Amino acid sequence: MSSTVVRPASRPLNFWVCLGVPAIAAITLVLLELTSLDMDLARLFYDPVAGEFIGKHSYFLENILHDRAKQVVIAFSVFAILGFIGSFFMAKLKPFKRELGCLVLSLGLATSFVTPMKAVTAVQCPWSLEQFGGHETYSELLSPRPHTNKPGRCWPGGHAATGFTLFALFFVLRDRRPRMARAAFIFAFTLGTVFSLGRMMQGAHFFSHNVWTAIFCWLISLGSYYCILYRPAMKAQREANAEPVGA
Repeated sequence: MSSTVVRPASRPLNFWVCLGVPAIAAITLVLLELTSLDMDLARLFYDPVAGEFIGKHSYFLENILHDRAKQVVIAFSVFAILGFIGSFFMAKLKPFKRELGCLVLSLGLATSFVTPMKAVTAVQCPWSLEQFGGHETYSELLSPRPHTNKPGRCWPGGHAATGFTLFALFFVLRDRRPRMARAAFIFAFTLGTVFSLGRMMQGAHFFSHNVWTAIFCWLISLGSYYCILYRPAMKAQREANAEPVGA
């Protein structure tokens, strides 16, 4: 006699919240393009006397919070890949194959989308702008880019994505370990925020760059979860009824 383990139904997912909040945030960011908020916040971290951002030469911000922290997240991603590969061969990991696959997919997509979008949008970094000692002209996200020999590569935020990509952990854990999922969400949001603030202090990104990055990472993680792991109660019941008892 043999039987197949059927995964339990997923916890209810409120799409009005999961999609509505990012949509409202995106609309708000578009409207903020009509204000000087990005510039005003960037000026808080700029020293006009020294002619540079206060975190420009910070060892902690560059070597620890940027380089070492990024390496830690990369190492975590490598372990996730190894775990997914191992789930095809190791009995202890096989029950988590879909979760590991979802994690790997989400991490991969949430980090790989950044570089192509930087190239397409050509948005300048604050440190490159005339207002902050550079030579480039500022332009809003949805405006045409002024001619330049050095197109920007600063939207969305790469380092912010390194932190916000861990939203994937929230979705991977939400059905099996709800309490751990909430902790993972707080951790990912906090890490992404800290990474974002650090890069703002260095003049690498405007505030809006990082918020856009958080929105994209959230939607990618949500989409990966929905396609791979999400099983509404009705679907789970149908699968359970269709599953043969034994053979």
